[in-house]
Amino acid sequence: MPITKPFMAARRFTTTVGAGTGTGATYNILATATTNDAGTAATAFPTAPAYYNLFINAQIQTADTSTVTTTAITIPDGDTLDPATPIVIEFVVN
Repeated sequence: MPITKPFMAARRFTTTVGAGTGTGATYNILATATTNDAGTAATAFPTAPAYYNLFINAQIQTADTSTVTTTAITIPDGDTLDPATPIVIEFVVN
């Protein structure tokens, strides 16, 4: 019997640190403050992704750096970064 690989795809969202709100542990960036792969404003992040990667200034971050929901990504102390710092969130979905 052949092995069937599961479908996997990526959904990427981009923004800058300046699009976030809050301070300290509650700093977050709303999904609606990002643009998707098509370059249009996003409405929500994917529901139940297999996993996600966070890139801050093109550097991948460890898992303890953020938490994500369908409406926002929380980056504790992200407000201490320069507002022009680019953020990319990559969701792997199946």
